[in-house]
Amino acid sequence: MIRRATVLFLAALLPLLAGAGQAQAAGYRYWSFWERDGSAWTYATVGPSLSRPADGDVQGFRFSVSEDSGDAAKPRGAAGFDTICAKTPAKDGTKRVALVIDFGTPGDAPSGEKPPAGRTACAQVAEDATTAEALASVAEPLRYDSNALLCAIAGYPAKGCGEQVATDGKDSSATETAGTAGTAETAGSSEDDGGSGPSVGLIAGAAVVVVLGAAAVWQVRRRA
Repeated sequence: MIRRATVLFLAALLPLLAGAGQAQAAGYRYWSFWERDGSAWTYATVGPSLSRPADGDVQGFRFSVSEDSGDAAKPRGAAGFDTICAKTPAKDGTKRVALVIDFGTPGDAPSGEKPPAGRTACAQVAEDATTAEALASVAEPLRYDSNALLCAIAGYPAKGCGEQVATDGKDSSATETAGTAGTAETAGSSEDDGGSGPSVGLIAGAAVVVVLGAAAVWQVRRRA
């Protein structure tokens, strides 16, 4: 009798526990940095200022909301070097880097802003130039924060930088940022902090279940 009552009580609380975890789901709104590997995009392992692409490389940037690098949206549109740099002939002492810049969807945009149409550009820069320098040559103005996080390309977005947002795209915290994702130093996935590990709501929900479950057992024993 006691065991059956306890099981039924805990089962009734499971939807509340699941809801507590889901309510805390959040991501970050930021520019992610990508490299083209054959016919596929791969998340860059270093930031734009450390990356030194070779002549003929294709690299991309995508503005979106994502929980971590595992679910980050990839750049869209044409990504072939021959197509993007078709009108830019090779020149001694320089290299050509094809860039794909995807400003994201309206759902990813900060409140009051509209994403520009995506673009491609062929940056012809010095042979030792970094990706950051190549990007600056074709998509100014760029904006960085004090931690070297890439905040804006071609002036978009006008404000904000790696802020934490709820999964519905609404701001949930202006005090936390996407860490070093897309920064000049590294494009690693420290933004995983926003999508890994148990949430505060989940832990609190579990504690409530334990306490109330114990109370239910005590009550049944008392009545027995």
